[in-house]
Amino acid sequence: MTSVRVPRLFVAVCLLLLSTPSYAQPLPQPAPLPAEIPAPRDVPYIGTLRLDVDATDTQRHIYRIRAIIPVRGGERATLLYPKWIPGHHSPVGRVDSMAGLIITGNGQRVEWTRDPIEPFGFHVDVPAGVTALEAEYQFVTGVEGGGGRVAMTQEMLSLAWNTVTLYPAGYYARQIPIEASIKLPEGWQAATALQVASSNANVLTFKPTTVEELLDSPLFAGLHFKRIDLTPPGGRSVFLNIIADAPKYLEIKPEQLEAHKNMVREAVKLFKSAHYDHYEFLFSLSDRMSGNGLEHHQSSENGVSSGYFTDWEKNTGQRDLLPHEYTHSWNGKFRRPADLWTPNYNVPMRDSLLWVYEGQTQYWGNVLAARSGLLTPQQARDELASTAAYFDVRPGRAWKNLQDATNDPLTIMRRGTTWRSWQRGEDYYSEGALLWLDADTLIRELSKGKKSLDDFAGSFFSINDGSHVPATYTFDDVVTALNAVQPYDWASFLRKHLDTHGPGGPLDGLTRAGYKLVYKDTPTESAKAGDGARGVDLTYALGMNIGKEGKLDEVLWEGPAFKQQLTPGTQIVAVDGMAYDGDRIKDAIKDAQKNRRPIELIVKDGARYRTVRFEYYEGLRYPHLERIEGTPDRLEQILKAKR
Repeated sequence: MTSVRVPRLFVAVCLLLLSTPSYAQPLPQPAPLPAEIPAPRDVPYIGTLRLDVDATDTQRHIYRIRAIIPVRGGERATLLYPKWIPGHHSPVGRVDSMAGLIITGNGQRVEWTRDPIEPFGFHVDVPAGVTALEAEYQFVTGVEGGGGRVAMTQEMLSLAWNTVTLYPAGYYARQIPIEASIKLPEGWQAATALQVASSNANVLTFKPTTVEELLDSPLFAGLHFKRIDLTPPGGRSVFLNIIADAPKYLEIKPEQLEAHKNMVREAVKLFKSAHYDHYEFLFSLSDRMSGNGLEHHQSSENGVSSGYFTDWEKNTGQRDLLPHEYTHSWNGKFRRPADLWTPNYNVPMRDSLLWVYEGQTQYWGNVLAARSGLLTPQQARDELASTAAYFDVRPGRAWKNLQDATNDPLTIMRRGTTWRSWQRGEDYYSEGALLWLDADTLIRELSKGKKSLDDFAGSFFSINDGSHVPATYTFDDVVTALNAVQPYDWASFLRKHLDTHGPGGPLDGLTRAGYKLVYKDTPTESAKAGDGARGVDLTYALGMNIGKEGKLDEVLWEGPAFKQQLTPGTQIVAVDGMAYDGDRIKDAIKDAQKNRRPIELIVKDGARYRTVRFEYYEGLRYPHLERIEGTPDRLEQILKAKR
């Protein structure tokens, strides 16, 4: 064994290092948070806000705003831009589109600072002697190609007051008085649930109200305008206010008008109350201004394509919008989930009961459309077939239950998803409707036809008839109300729908209604009518929906197209060696079924082309409803007019 001599100096240095204390670098610690924005209190504000909006810059799609906000001199004021917008169920306020904020007091500029934690809050140290702040700013709406929703064109506009309002922190919205006005382009007419105090030189000045009521009362205005009275006999006033791209789109046939009047009659009969002084449908028919659907207590924002009336048979998919938003006056605005109601627009909302708020509204929207004649019974059944099939093949139910889907407004924020069938997206609307179909048919079965979900609606939503004050509810309140109609273990019934998973869709209500879901090689009449708008729907065949220019809009997770590694955005260039078109690919599917020959597609993904082969021989498949022989047709009873 060879010995190794270690130098004495090396040993000494090592001993010195071992005996020297270690001075490690300190670990980082969080910086202290700034003071919180004052929480809202249910006390009166110190004065009345003033809000003046100039909406005449339609060429550049810009609202110009001047606001006067009473304050206390020598104190700090915090101004809030609305973040949590009722009806959106999420923090979607467009503070990014609010620009040019200049604040003055007594004619002198006063600097503001944005809160570093909550960028929707603006802090102002008010100089002594200043009793009001004057704020000037703009809201820049979207234009074609970007910037958000197009809310203004050369012919029309839709003003959501939350986009143009700053309000003081520290108070409930219902405790802040406000006076508002709007200047419109020459010759335009407007509609809103707000009461007009005066009209002069295209300026509408509204009677004093509260920030809560103002933000719940949007305004539509346009050059081409028609106002139609839908008031039911002996009922509170209801009006349909239509703005359109051109006068020809305002034409409405007598039978169409009657169907809209029937819709109001059916709703009032169903809910046995009216929680408004007057109700204003704000209805835009446009191919240039963005479509929308948003509920308010005494009005609703509704936007569809320009041909809603003139291309009536092609637009069956749009005809449940008005009854859906009208239903929200009772369900969502008057009766409101307790955890969704907030005292102002910067307190977070919670969405656990959206399967009632939106799900039951979706159900009644479809039912009222059928009862009123906006849809024929067959068209209503076709829509139900489409909904049932949608959830019957959606694999996302295997991992994400309906209760968790109520979080989608917060997790997805209505952004597009790549794999919608797997990720899901706000399914509390349509799957919620299937839940309430199940409840309705079960009540009818247990009561031997003496009771139905109509009785629930007529009691749950009719309390305090005429009141505008929201009446909140909890899960237990819903259970109690159902039990009052028909005793049953409703808590377990609801939790089963909310907490369980697939496979397959929640179709018990459909079966109890006397129908089963089947697939045929031809689409329903409703599907044919909407084929152009919906693209080429091959969901139940090749597992994909094809949109414009042959590009895939959606690919079904684990479906045939998915297994061919196709994704949304992939473009189909050719079908069996011929240039793509919608009819050609459908013919190829039929030929493959007949001849047992694979379907060959050339697809383009980015800059790459490749060939894919589908060994699919089951033909075209479209959802339909088929009667179950020997069972009562409860769906016919549900859709039958009650007026």
